[in-house]
Amino acid sequence: MAATIEVVEFELGGERYALDINLAREIVEMIPITPIPRAPPFISGVINLRGEITNIMNLNTLLGLPGKEVRENQKIIVLVPEAAKGNNIGIIVDDVSSVRQVPETDIENIGTGISSEFSQFVKGIIKISGDDAEKKRKDLIIWLDMEKVLADLGNWSKGNPGAGGVREAE
Repeated sequence: MAATIEVVEFELGGERYALDINLAREIVEMIPITPIPRAPPFISGVINLRGEITNIMNLNTLLGLPGKEVRENQKIIVLVPEAAKGNNIGIIVDDVSSVRQVPETDIENIGTGISSEFSQFVKGIIKISGDDAEKKRKDLIIWLDMEKVLADLGNWSKGNPGAGGVREAE
């Protein structure tokens, strides 16, 4: 029997994404976000989540994806502090679909020949078998490496967003 991984599947801009379940502390309904003056574009602001100040990030901006209008069913995936160097961080997603167990045999690596800035933040592509309940949905899920995404945040402060823009020649 093939080993499996467990991921949280979510939607962002009409595409399906996933992140490791062990990085997600909880999923909360969208609540009002207090903007922070002069914050980087990927920081939407902060929320008070049961007495804890939690930084809220716009995953579209962070990944360099086209911005979408605010949707009614948006959620915040609150990450475990260990994933973000001890910080309380939540990411805005359009919707959370499910927690999914995926056999490792259903995961394809993205080719090393792909030179996209975005590809360094992708752990793999999850293929969903044809018996998925909703045939209309796409059968591929992009499995994000959220730890690498968060580790790359320092490049934003230097003006070199890894996935959100073009890096200067090294």
